[in-house]
Amino acid sequence: MSATVGHTDNEIVIAAPLDLVWEVTNDLERWPQLFSEYASVEVMERRGAKTTFRLTMHPDENGKVWSWVSEREPDPATHTVTARRVETGPFRHMDIRWEYHQVADGTRMRWIQDFAMKPEAPVDDAWMTDNINRNSRIQMELIRDKVEKEARERGVDPAPAASR
Repeated sequence: MSATVGHTDNEIVIAAPLDLVWEVTNDLERWPQLFSEYASVEVMERRGAKTTFRLTMHPDENGKVWSWVSEREPDPATHTVTARRVETGPFRHMDIRWEYHQVADGTRMRWIQDFAMKPEAPVDDAWMTDNINRNSRIQMELIRDKVEKEARERGVDPAPAASR
């Protein structure tokens, strides 16, 4: 088992205004339609800006259903979100930061994940890093396509007002 800690950093540009990307991706109840991997989201508690919720995935190739509780706290002033797993499962810890930045072509959405696997986990940090990087790219592309479709349907310009 590797002694290193897992770290991933992935980003994508979505041809939609920051406000729309923020709205859609922070609507937790919508995540099962936004992400291909989530079967359901159960909001357990909202306290101020912080939400505690249970994510349940679709069954894996062996029929196992994975589920865990996370906390998520968006900061609309900085367009960042901090999140962490409360029920960590095979992770010693899992911390996620979402960042959103308006760019010339729309909005850059970035996910930074820092984690460590438990010694008894079936995979190590290096395996999970590769897995998260691969899956993040897939999920980000799905989200990009869905948000861009919604932007077109709403008739909104992807470019920020300042760059027009």
